[in-house]
Amino acid sequence: MKCSTINFTTLQSLPAHFRSLLRSCARNSSLSTGKKLHAVILTSGLASSSPNTFLLNALHHLYASCGVASSARHLFYQIPRSHKDVTDWTTLLSCLAQHRTKPSEGFCFFKEMRKEGVVLDDVAMISVFVLCTLVEDLGMGRQAQGCLVKMGLGSGVKVCNAVMNMYVKCGLVEEVRRVFCEMNERNVVSWSTLLEGVVKWEGVENGRMVFDEMPERNGVGWTIMIAGYVGNGFSRKGFLLLDEMVSRFRLGLNFVTLSSILSACAQSGDVLMGRWVHVYALKGMGREMHIMVGTALLDMYAKCGLIDMAFKVFKYLPKRNVVAWNAMLGGLAMHGRGKFVLDIFPKYD
Repeated sequence: MKCSTINFTTLQSLPAHFRSLLRSCARNSSLSTGKKLHAVILTSGLASSSPNTFLLNALHHLYASCGVASSARHLFYQIPRSHKDVTDWTTLLSCLAQHRTKPSEGFCFFKEMRKEGVVLDDVAMISVFVLCTLVEDLGMGRQAQGCLVKMGLGSGVKVCNAVMNMYVKCGLVEEVRRVFCEMNERNVVSWSTLLEGVVKWEGVENGRMVFDEMPERNGVGWTIMIAGYVGNGFSRKGFLLLDEMVSRFRLGLNFVTLSSILSACAQSGDVLMGRWVHVYALKGMGREMHIMVGTALLDMYAKCGLIDMAFKVFKYLPKRNVVAWNAMLGGLAMHGRGKFVLDIFPKYD
């Protein structure tokens, strides 16, 4: 009797152990381990024994957290309707918003949420604004903002930042300013979003006024301003600001900052600034250069007329993705080196 009681108790506790493990995998984005747990759950029949184990919910959250939208969606629709809560719906919507290749699926799912009467929270609404930003759908964005106000969610910092970002991408700076001014609380992301909109649509001089007013600046704010100067041909001002960022404030340049500045150099043809960034990247990263930086670097050299230097960067990249190949092939084609393209495929593919 004692032995069978222990076995029964152990059997009852198994789903709880698996849910705990799956939650840990989701937090750490451990997809490989999560898949192994999924296989054990399937072969043991634990998930199908009863929906009250909530293992399908845990699996759904795992795949959504790891960005595997197809699996997350498949598992979501396997969960009985009675066992889905707001978090399950919002988790899938957030995943679809981040899965940038199919924003239309995210919109359809949001409409399904409305139809099912799911209570929307600020996390769900942020995902909707992300979708609107991806496709620059101003109409849907305005509707979502109206929905936000009706639900009384329009005062949260994160959701206001998402609204502002949507308006930035759609080019409505006055709307960005209006939302910014109506915010009860602002953070560094709020200021950086306003700065991005002003620099992009009103010019770097107006942007500099916003930049100087910022109570706090992170790397994003500095990058927006520096890239704005360089991209618009104000190289000296950009370099002075870059020097201030690195020397005075001791802020390092990460791969996002480096890539943004290099893209601005490519746009303006400023190869001197590009070379400075190249040296900085080599000192910080060595030969193991980040793929984003390497791609932006070879693109900059190609657009500035130094195609041989671009190819040298390409040749020493530790990894090459489709974007890097496209940048290199586009640069070669632009310089009339089409035949050379046929030669490099076998060597570097």
